[in-house]
Amino acid sequence: MTTRHFPDRAGPSGEDTRRHPASYYAATLDTDIAAPRLEQDTTADVCVIGGGFTGLGAALALARAGKSVRLVEAGPIGWGASGRNGGQVHLGWNKDQQWLAERLGEPAARRLWDVALAARAFLDTLIDSDPDRCDFRAGHIHADHKARYVALTHEHVRFMREAYGHEALTPLSRDAMRAMVDSPAYHGGSLDMAGGHLHPLKLVRAMARLAVAAGARLHGHSPARSITPTPDGWAVATPLGTIRAGQVLVAGGGYAKGLLGEIDARVLPINNYIATTEPLDPVLAARLIAGGHSVSDSRFVVHYFRVTPDHRLLFGGGETYGYRFPRDIAGFVRPHLERIYPQLAGVPLAHAWGGTLAITPYRLPCAREVRPGLWSLSGYSGLGVVLAPFLGAALGEAMSGRGNAAFDCLRLLPAPRFPGGRWLRWPTLVAAMSFFALRDRI
Repeated sequence: MTTRHFPDRAGPSGEDTRRHPASYYAATLDTDIAAPRLEQDTTADVCVIGGGFTGLGAALALARAGKSVRLVEAGPIGWGASGRNGGQVHLGWNKDQQWLAERLGEPAARRLWDVALAARAFLDTLIDSDPDRCDFRAGHIHADHKARYVALTHEHVRFMREAYGHEALTPLSRDAMRAMVDSPAYHGGSLDMAGGHLHPLKLVRAMARLAVAAGARLHGHSPARSITPTPDGWAVATPLGTIRAGQVLVAGGGYAKGLLGEIDARVLPINNYIATTEPLDPVLAARLIAGGHSVSDSRFVVHYFRVTPDHRLLFGGGETYGYRFPRDIAGFVRPHLERIYPQLAGVPLAHAWGGTLAITPYRLPCAREVRPGLWSLSGYSGLGVVLAPFLGAALGEAMSGRGNAAFDCLRLLPAPRFPGGRWLRWPTLVAAMSFFALRDRI
């Protein structure tokens, strides 16, 4: 099997892979992540494709297990979604515990909750390894944009507190929500102090340092051009060198489309966009979101936002489908920002960027051994900050031969193909996403 990937110097969205996008994160990362280009043929026990949370987590676990690891990334380490997302820390899965219990059974739902807790604890160890603690702040607010959703949210809070002992989760009335989020857009919601927000590129840096210290070799600016079977494993070709490895992990997320057809049928890319304001008056910034928490709302095309340590509003809003970004990303995000915060109409925007994430039909991660020794893990559907580092490490342990109970749980998750077949899959998805986005406005 030989598969093709994207060109050397331009990412799948047409971006320059020689440097990070002009994001707030890139502008505030004070040290580079060293990862020399692969410039010769070499061998390894495992080749990891993708230098984000999943790939780095796997590389770290494999190296700690004594395996030789080579990781390749098309751009700088963290160039993809891991280094440019909203930085939101969520506890749990995109499907709630009631859904998981109804679909998979109560024992499986309990096991998956334990995995979510372990993933959150693992994130804390990574944060603690960084001198800046990845700019972490505790607390995540779920904001309901329709009044009829509030009762459902409060019932979910009651269930999680009583059935799972999740006492960090509390309900918010309309008045309590307005006191915490100075916006007329929301009717109530919940606060989870187990959530929060962080600087994702600093988390990438922390993970890269740990992986290198454990013995992994990282190579930036080395896109995987093909994966070919060999008598003793696989060959991963990059522009200037080929890695022969016993096992391969494809961990490119939304940027790996076209590399594994079996996974393309189950994982599709969508684009999200973020902008940051210039630094705001600290008093104004503190009023926008009390307590320094992060916020995401109940829209299908979710709005997510937070205040940075230097008093900027970092706001994510709007989606497109495919690999084309709007020409004016700031102009694309601004109407979403001003709809939530009309008092910020006309505020200067300092940074604006886009990123491509991977989604699955159920918005749950997709883990597959596509062929013996050829693995794939992706499809976090917006919850990768907590899940991807831990599940990447869990898969790394499984690949090392040690076995891993958390990775075994991943096999419980449904990961069907998107409907429509090869030719209709994409237009079917776009039509469905557009319909649900329209419902947000009704």
